[in-house]
Amino acid sequence: MKLYLIIAIIFLAPFSLSAQVLKGKVVNETNQPLADALLHWLNTDIHATTDKQGEFEINIPAEGKKKLVVSFISYQSDTITLTTDTYVHIKMVPVNQLGEVVVKGVVPGQYISFLNPIKTEVITSAELKKGACCDLAGCFNTNASVQTATTNVVTNAQELRILGLSGVYNQVLLDGFPMIQGLSYTYGISDIPGPLIDNIYISKGANSLVQGYESISGQIDVETKEPDKANKLFLNGYMNTFLEKQFNGYYSYKKNRWGDLIAANMVQPASRFDKNNDGFLDLPLLTRYEVMNKLKFGNEQDFGFSFESGIRLINEQRIGGQINYDVNTDKGKSTAYGEYISYTQPEIWAKTAYRWDESKRMVLYASAFHQNQNSWFGLTNYKALQTTIDTRLQYEWNYKEKSNLKTGISFHYFNLDENISFTQNPLNHTYAGNYEKLEYVPGIFAENTLYFGQDKFTWIAGARLDHHNQFGFIFTPRTLLRYSPVKETSIRGSIGYGWRTANVFSENPSLLASQRDIVFMEPLKPERAVNFGINFTQGFSLTNIDGTFSADFYRTRFYNQIFPDYNTNPTKVYISNFTGKSISNAFQAEISLNFYKRFELNSSYNYLNVYRMQGKQKQLLPFIPADMILNALSYEPLTNKWHIDANIHWYGKQHLPNTSSNPPEYQRPAVSKPYTTVNAQFTYNFKKFEIYAGCENILDFRQKQPIISWQNPFDPYFDVSSVWGPTMGREGYIGIRFKLD
Repeated sequence: MKLYLIIAIIFLAPFSLSAQVLKGKVVNETNQPLADALLHWLNTDIHATTDKQGEFEINIPAEGKKKLVVSFISYQSDTITLTTDTYVHIKMVPVNQLGEVVVKGVVPGQYISFLNPIKTEVITSAELKKGACCDLAGCFNTNASVQTATTNVVTNAQELRILGLSGVYNQVLLDGFPMIQGLSYTYGISDIPGPLIDNIYISKGANSLVQGYESISGQIDVETKEPDKANKLFLNGYMNTFLEKQFNGYYSYKKNRWGDLIAANMVQPASRFDKNNDGFLDLPLLTRYEVMNKLKFGNEQDFGFSFESGIRLINEQRIGGQINYDVNTDKGKSTAYGEYISYTQPEIWAKTAYRWDESKRMVLYASAFHQNQNSWFGLTNYKALQTTIDTRLQYEWNYKEKSNLKTGISFHYFNLDENISFTQNPLNHTYAGNYEKLEYVPGIFAENTLYFGQDKFTWIAGARLDHHNQFGFIFTPRTLLRYSPVKETSIRGSIGYGWRTANVFSENPSLLASQRDIVFMEPLKPERAVNFGINFTQGFSLTNIDGTFSADFYRTRFYNQIFPDYNTNPTKVYISNFTGKSISNAFQAEISLNFYKRFELNSSYNYLNVYRMQGKQKQLLPFIPADMILNALSYEPLTNKWHIDANIHWYGKQHLPNTSSNPPEYQRPAVSKPYTTVNAQFTYNFKKFEIYAGCENILDFRQKQPIISWQNPFDPYFDVSSVWGPTMGREGYIGIRFKLD
């Protein structure tokens, strides 16, 4: 036996030696794999190439020094003397002496993404420079999918509407995090400075559910400036004809894989103006101080760890009401009516990711904010504390070249404590007391994106299961399908379920501002709805003309909805669940054209039919124009030294709340009249400076007497919610921007 063993070893040894191979991997300076890198042993013809993962196997020569030569285009070739025969990890260094190649292109100010399976409208920072865009609420003058509406004319509280529905039904994200909820809903969209915004992504109807279950009408994701891509220094100063002043600035720092951005925003109040002679300020006195820091490490496409975090602190005060209202002497008294909003909000968010390879990574999302608010609405004191925490651990697997699966777990914590009291109660209001809402919602989710049919079809199917501490398990399914028969043609369809719990006082600021009594008829249940939609997008390119045409239709059907009922009793508001038929039908057609890379034209038409059935009677919801037309025009000459931008909005008739039971002097028409607003801005570019000046509502249209019973703000008919058009009239402004690369 020993003899046979010795003979076998002698005969097999040469084969085993010749079959020895070296395994390894070739990556670049950021640990990304390099495919098709060439390897060969010095002074031999033994060679190999790397695969898509940068990995290789190469036979080891039987004789000679073990020197391996590695080469790849745009990288320095390297000769490595090996000390191992098993595995080697090779990192290549790029050639620094290569000449620079600059590729220039014109990116439109806003466009529809053809790559995203979900119809996504993108508003870029270039588009935001076409107007004042002091904050997020003012960033949609050239976009037809989102409408900014005033919910309290005294404090200028605003919301963003999609598909004609209240802003509570669309989800607003800040850098992908749900920071606009509860108390932050009322003034949160005004707290995001326009100059700090890099891009805004708008998707209507059912969309991705990995961020949560609350989006029903759509989603708005606001992306702020990135530390590794932003200007080194940016400053912006602005003042309008009401003498309100705003100052913005940020400084970014980049070193190796680290980047940091520090930003600040300050708003100083306007002077006291009352152009419509109703005794109330046309614009509230706003004071805001805000600082933000955004830290970034690495790139989420690189192998290994990457990290992003943000921290922001906001302190804001708003004073509105009668022009002679003094917050120091009249707060909580009947000597003059006023509204005083004061709050502080710290917030923090972080995203930590680890990528194993091109196909797999894990991401942890975590965000939290706390708001402390102390406000006065005439004789009503509103104190509120809110703490919100959202976390999500998400695993992403690209199991094909494009197809991917996202799955994970999430947790939502929401604690809102509201205390309402009266210094005097002449109208015998009954809603004083403490209102506390505590939610904790763990959940699981999965969303699969599949490309098939030679990438002409894309199918997204997702579902999540959440457990609400009060309402139990709730299942949320959604699916979307995209068909692209030829390049630049997309046909999309979507259907999905969404739900949310209402925050009555924080989401309806006019409730506390008016003098009606607030009556809760029953315990409130989650609002639930199904949305489905279809859309068509066609891009085209002709001689000196590029453009896009799109048309879409979305229908939302509510199965429970919370309606503040203003119509039943002129002195009361009833809050209850509405489980009857409530429908939103929304159609939009839009064409965008670019002529000679100098002229831009965006023209759109919106039709909205939003109603609920009261028995067999169809009741149109108030403050929603049935028809809207938007035309936005821009011109920039070949010198790129200046550009002029204008937009024209036409709003059709709106159904208004029924005030027929009010005394004659406090009654309003049942339908508003159509109106037009025109905005324009001129911008001149220097090397590092930009000077801009513009005017909003050039035609000076304004709604007359937007406040019902403005003569007697403490009587039971006083109502600030009946706003259907501009109330401030013409507003001019001037500003200057400075940037340093």
